[in-house]
Amino acid sequence: MLVTLKEILDLAEKGGFAVPAFNTYNMETVMGVIAAAEERKAPVIIQSYSRLFNSDNGYYLSPIILAAAKKATVPVCFHLDHGATEFEVIRGIRYGCSGIMIDASSLPMNENIEMTQKVAKMCRDVNISVEGEIGHVGTVNDDSMGEFTTVAEAKEFTEATRVDALAILVGTAHGRYKKPPKLDIQRIKDIHNAVDTHLVLHGGSGVPDEEIKAAISAGIRKINFGTDVCYSFLDKVFETSRSIFAIDIFMKDATNSVKEFAISKIKLLGADGKYE
Repeated sequence: MLVTLKEILDLAEKGGFAVPAFNTYNMETVMGVIAAAEERKAPVIIQSYSRLFNSDNGYYLSPIILAAAKKATVPVCFHLDHGATEFEVIRGIRYGCSGIMIDASSLPMNENIEMTQKVAKMCRDVNISVEGEIGHVGTVNDDSMGEFTTVAEAKEFTEATRVDALAILVGTAHGRYKKPPKLDIQRIKDIHNAVDTHLVLHGGSGVPDEEIKAAISAGIRKINFGTDVCYSFLDKVFETSRSIFAIDIFMKDATNSVKEFAISKIKLLGADGKYE
């Protein structure tokens, strides 16, 4: 069933777990995630990265995600990940997203608030939940990590924008880590206690299990996985025999590999069996 970002994160807050958010890129990755969610009776978020909405990819992929979400017997949110500008946001709305992220975190605080307020109003008018970001979550290739999100910044931002979810910088980055990251768990706890919005951890791929569990205990309610979805799919593609030329058959093992990866994260985040 298709639900909004707020609805699915409300379930997580009530149950004290986190919802895994998987970035998908084609029909097979969508099928793998949905199969995992159905088997484990877990709510999930299926995301598409902003650049897909800058091309025809989003146009073709969105109906697949929507069909999967509407057919599912578990709650599924279709979310725009890291919406870069109003252009991607508007496309996300038109293509059926039930959650929208506007990422203006690289801008000064006042401009980030202004942009997020504008998008939040647009989305609230059509009953779509919004995620914002304060503290720019970069990549593992950046020379250095930005300043961690402070409690004061989180309070100012959420009170001004009234976003449904807030991505914070507490030690993660996007991509495959060269060494395991160490999260600021106390900061997560302090922000969770100070704001009335759901907290999001980006860059979940490669974070040690014990760090993930601690972050959830501290108040994280959505954790993103993108890089490891890609590797779970591509590693199996490269292993599959080239003697199989029927593409639907060739893709079966890769789809199942995504499913198994998604199941592992569903269990890790405590979402397993949370929707009977």
